[in-house]
Amino acid sequence: MRVNIAGEASGAGIAKERFINSVNLNSNTDFPYLVLEVVNDHSYPRNPGFQVMHWHDDLQLIYVLEGTAEVRTLDSVVRIQAEEGLLINKGVVHYVGRVGSCRYNSFLFPAFFLGFYTGSPAKAMVDCVVADEHLPFVHFTPAVGWHKDILSLLERLAEIEKQKTEFYVYEVLVLLSSLWLVLRKNMGALPVKKESAVNSRMQKILCYMEDHYAEDITLADLSSSANISKSECSRCFKLSLNTTPYKYLTEYRLSKAAQLLETTNEPVGNIAIAVGFHQMSHFGKCFKDKTGYSPKMYRKVKSRS
Repeated sequence: MRVNIAGEASGAGIAKERFINSVNLNSNTDFPYLVLEVVNDHSYPRNPGFQVMHWHDDLQLIYVLEGTAEVRTLDSVVRIQAEEGLLINKGVVHYVGRVGSCRYNSFLFPAFFLGFYTGSPAKAMVDCVVADEHLPFVHFTPAVGWHKDILSLLERLAEIEKQKTEFYVYEVLVLLSSLWLVLRKNMGALPVKKESAVNSRMQKILCYMEDHYAEDITLADLSSSANISKSECSRCFKLSLNTTPYKYLTEYRLSKAAQLLETTNEPVGNIAIAVGFHQMSHFGKCFKDKTGYSPKMYRKVKSRS
């Protein structure tokens, strides 16, 4: 997926422009449906997989084939086991990780797939979910009756990727619409989610990080941005992102560097400085550890794709 550093304010109160917009690679085609097969930290089509918070203009479905995937929002963590699924709503800031070995499919598609045609009254059946700021995701497990229907449809979506027929596009649209109908019929059974203190604090901290990532940010700077102590700041990162402020800042800087390497002709040294690395050797090592490429090689590979 491409990454954009742009967006608009989220209905849930999150300033999405502060986070990375991960753009569907097929967004400019006549069938903007993207399926990723993810095995541990590698995906096809290839995705650098930086573990920073991002969002999609699309809806996202996840179906875990093996192991355990872990999805984090700013204040929630949900683990999805094999043969379980998850819907991530449009515009929700999140990232997907794993617990041990894991293999899953990720399906991304625009909400208009489900509305049938322009002006259709069916659009209301889509908007009531997409516009619900208290519904960031829905976890589907075999323990719930109607969830089994959803999981069966997710399994079918995964299966048709293995051998696409001439009916592939129509099959996808029918399966997605059938899945949405099951979800819509059972919306009354979904829990209502309220914003937590951790969510509010992390929004402030991550917005500060986006504004100042090129500078020498300290833990004191981050904690002050949310008017909390340094220990509370570290606790929020652990609860929300399962990492430390320093590690997340490094990941964020690397994601910014990857975007600049793909979209500009700036020398690598200038990019390193622009994203907050003052030593080229340290930047090169961190970047290669994360992507498997040196910054120069990464640029070459991306220019060919």
